[in-house]
Amino acid sequence: MKAGAVQLNSTDDLEANLAQADRLTRQAAGLGASLVVLPEKWTVLGTAEHLHAGAQDLDGPALRWARATARELSIDLVAGSIVERVAGQDKLSNTSVHVTPDGDIAAVYRKIHMFDVEVEGTVYRESDSEEPGQEIVTSTTRDGVELGLSICYDLRFPELYRILALRGARVLPVPAAFTLATTRDHWETLLRARAIENQAFVVAANQVGRHPPHYRSGGRSMIVDPWGLVLAQAPDREAVIVAELDLERQEEIRRQLPSLANRQPAAYTWPVEVRA
Repeated sequence: MKAGAVQLNSTDDLEANLAQADRLTRQAAGLGASLVVLPEKWTVLGTAEHLHAGAQDLDGPALRWARATARELSIDLVAGSIVERVAGQDKLSNTSVHVTPDGDIAAVYRKIHMFDVEVEGTVYRESDSEEPGQEIVTSTTRDGVELGLSICYDLRFPELYRILALRGARVLPVPAAFTLATTRDHWETLLRARAIENQAFVVAANQVGRHPPHYRSGGRSMIVDPWGLVLAQAPDREAVIVAELDLERQEEIRRQLPSLANRQPAAYTWPVEVRA
């Protein structure tokens, strides 16, 4: 199967974001991608006020577009993540949705790990406005390939990806808005590590450029194979990348170097007390 990652420079302009997502998704499909991944918060990216103003529910215009487009183009579309307004919930959710070629919603994943950090003097506090998800989610493409869903900061938590792999995930879509600094220093290393240790393909769609009020994302969207080889990497601008995912080669890697099969779960015990 061929996969594509869409790299966007989303802002608080919802209509412009949607127009670019539509153009580049169509470009990816035109290049033969049957699985297309959009970046994190592709619908709206900016201040907390921007996120609240641009939040939508799962029946909103963003996912109506995603469902119609997936059906029209006959693709599996991981609609990155949207800023979701959830009924009965005070805070927003950061939500990734897998849409099938029939236009149906196959899976909904709400980001588990909140980006509460300081990077080069800029403080990010996702938990101030967003509610963490509680469920690990896999899904299946039309061709029967298992997907393991995650979003951005999740990438730093390998236990999540190991569980996804053990539940059958062969492809790990990673919608992201990685900061410029962490993209430069950590992004490729983390993506390749998650691919190697889980012997899975990683399709990582990052944001790029400046977002309101002063945030910067690092781009360099990547598709990585189960051996850790980078099959495609985006330039530092809005773009599409595509690559062929050799599923037979993945089976060969898992057979010849069976690190998933050689696990020893009985020997693994979480410490009672964990020091941060």
